Amino acid sequence: MLTLHHLEHSRSQRVLWLLEELGVPYELVRYARTDQRRAPPALSRVHPLGKSPVLVDGDLVLAESSAILRYLDDRYGQGRFTPAAGADDFWRHQEWLDYVESSAVLPVMLGLLGRMTGEAGPKTDGFCQEEAGKALDYIADGLGTNPFLMGERVMLADMQMTYYLGMAKRTGLLDVRSTLLAYLDRLEQQPGFRRAESKGGPMMAPADA
Repeated sequence: MLTLHHLEHSRSQRVLWLLEELGVPYELVRYARTDQRRAPPALSRVHPLGKSPVLVDGDLVLAESSAILRYLDDRYGQGRFTPAAGADDFWRHQEWLDYVESSAVLPVMLGLLGRMTGEAGPKTDGFCQEEAGKALDYIADGLGTNPFLMGERVMLADMQMTYYLGMAKRTGLLDVRSTLLAYLDRLEQQPGFRRAESKGGPMMAPADA
């Protein structure tokens, strides 16, 4: 049976959402964050990086949410949440799926951590605001008037976007981006996403945490 090692308020919510959509049996092992908002030491016994998500399928142990999403959709979803291989949309989707955790996430994460630790300053704030703005505008332009990135249906890249957009919303970056606020709301209203939150807890920590 599949086992998902799931840290509260984390990227793991993306994988939990996909598991709910696929309807495959799985075991959910939940972990609470420490008082310092870090992953607990117990996760280091599952994977050397000590982070979440971690998926275990027999002898295979996978970290990194994009790799896990691809694996699950290929092995158990017959590609239901990925455009057909070889088409231009397939490669556009691959770009979106990787973009979230490569170029896009750093300025938003730095801004969020700066606020959490009280170490934000004018220089870092300026960098984060400018670079995050570029990334978010790029996503909004790519979305256009479509409900989801690839059109009418939710795909892996949309699932990957949720935690990133949740962080952006937390830092106020979506306050002037109504298109992305509405997009995030559509994602959070998906039945599979809501089932994932009912089992794994809220995707984002309370604002005062």
